[in-house]
Amino acid sequence: MVSSAAQLILDECVAKGCNLHDLSDYVVIQINDTHPTMVIPELIRLLVERGLEMDEAIEVVTKSCAYTNHTILAEALEKWPIYYLKKAVPQLMPIIEVLDDKVRRKYHNQEVYIIDGEERVHMAHIDIHYSSSVNGVASLHTEILKNNELHHFYEIYPEKFNNKTNGITFRRWLLHCNPQLTELITSLIGDGFKKDATQLEKLLDYKNDEKVLKQLLEIKSAKKMELKKALMEKQNVTINENSIFDIQIKRLHEYKRQQLNILHVMHLYNELKANPDMDFEPTTFIFGAKAAAGYKTAKLTIKLINSVADVINNDKSIKGKIKVVFIENYRVSNAEIIFAAADVSEQISTASREASGTGNMKFMLNGAVTLGTMDGANVEIVEEVGKENAFIFGLSAEEVMKYEKDGGYYPMDIYNSNPKVKKVLDQLVDGTYSNGDKELFRDLYDSLVMKDVYFTLKDFDSYADAQKRVNKAYKDKANWAKMVMLNTACAGKFSSD
Repeated sequence: MVSSAAQLILDECVAKGCNLHDLSDYVVIQINDTHPTMVIPELIRLLVERGLEMDEAIEVVTKSCAYTNHTILAEALEKWPIYYLKKAVPQLMPIIEVLDDKVRRKYHNQEVYIIDGEERVHMAHIDIHYSSSVNGVASLHTEILKNNELHHFYEIYPEKFNNKTNGITFRRWLLHCNPQLTELITSLIGDGFKKDATQLEKLLDYKNDEKVLKQLLEIKSAKKMELKKALMEKQNVTINENSIFDIQIKRLHEYKRQQLNILHVMHLYNELKANPDMDFEPTTFIFGAKAAAGYKTAKLTIKLINSVADVINNDKSIKGKIKVVFIENYRVSNAEIIFAAADVSEQISTASREASGTGNMKFMLNGAVTLGTMDGANVEIVEEVGKENAFIFGLSAEEVMKYEKDGGYYPMDIYNSNPKVKKVLDQLVDGTYSNGDKELFRDLYDSLVMKDVYFTLKDFDSYADAQKRVNKAYKDKANWAKMVMLNTACAGKFSSD
C-alpha cells in the first residue's frame, strides 16, 4: 500500500513535468502519526531507483515530508522488530539502516537513534529526523512534545517543531447536523460564517438578548427531543428530555476516564438513595464509545456502565433523577444527533494525555458547556469562552507529570481516607452491580486501588464538585442560555477551514 502510494506520487509528478530533484516544490506528504512512516524509506528507494544519489534522495524526501504527532500514546509511537520488517519489507531495511547510521554519526545519543538496543525500529524517530516539520495538535500537546516526550529531538531541531491545533468541519457539525441553529444564526448575522467561521463572533452582540437566548434554549430542547426519539426507536430506551443531557462520547480508553464518570454516577446514586428528596436537577448521563478488540479493561468498563444503568434505571425510589444510557454502535450518523442535543460536554481525560480532541469542539459549536480538565484543546476552548463559561477541575498537566516523574501518589491512601470513594469502589466487588458476582469487576477495582495510572481517584472529589456546579448552574436558565450562546459564538477558531 505504501509502495503503490509512493509510486503514484512520483508518477504523477513526472507526468506533470516535475523535476524529481525538486519534489518538495510540487508535493508535501503529511505523515499522520507513525502509521504511514514507511513512505519515507520507500520514496528514498524509488528516487534512487530513478537515478538520484542516496544523499540527494534523502534530502529531497526530508524536504517533502512533514510529521503530525496526534498523541503520545504508545500505539501511535510504533516500534517494530527488525526481524519482522526484514520479512515484511526486506527492500526497505537497508535504507532504514542507512538512515539510522547517519543519525548515529551525527548525534551521540541513543535516545534519538532509529534502531534501538532491542533491535526495534522507532517509526517516530524516522519521521522526526527525515521530515521538515513536526507538529502537535493543540498548544498544550505541542509544548509537552517539546519539553517532555520529544525533548531530545526538540534540542536538535527546534526549528522543526510547531503547533497546528485540530479542527472540525462546520459544514457537517453545524450546518448539516443542526439546521435549526444554523437558521437562527443566519437570521441574526447573515451567512458569512458558513465560509468564515470567525464571523460567529458576531453572535456576541446578542449575548444579553432575552428573545435570542430563549430561541437558543428552544432549539436545544428540539434537538434533545430528536435524541429521545432516536433512542426509543433504536434501543427502546426512554429518557427525560427536560433533564440535563450530560454526554461523554469518544473512544473507550482509560486515559479518557469513562471510569471516573461512571464512578461518580454510582456516588450520586448512593446520595439519592440516602436522600431521595435532595435538591438535584434530573440528569441523563449518556455514554457512547467503542473499545479496541483486545482491550479488556475498556470492554469491562462498558460492561460496568451498562450494569450500573440496569440497576439505576430500574430503581423507582430515586424518582427518575438519574438515568444512565449507553448508546449502541456509536458512529458519525448518531453522533450528529448527539452533539446537537448535549447540554454538558464531558472532556475529562487525565491532564497531559489527550493531545487535542475534536469531540470537544463539536460539542462547543452546538452550544454544549465543557466539563473537563485543562487538557488538549480544552485549554484553548477555555481561552476562547472564558473559565466562567466552562466547568474545569482536576490536576494540571504539570502536576500529573510531576507525580509521574517523582512519585508520591498512592491511591490506597485515598481509598482509606475518602468514604465516598471507598463506597463506590467496594460496590465494584460486593455484587451490587453484578448480580452478586464479586469477581466480575475485580480487575477494575484492583487497577484503581493499586495503581490508578490515570489519577481517577485523585481527581474524584474535584470532579464531583464540578458536577455540583453544573447542576446548580443549570437551574439558572437565563445564564445557562448565555453560556450556550458564548460557546457557539467562540467556536470559530476550531474550524478546519
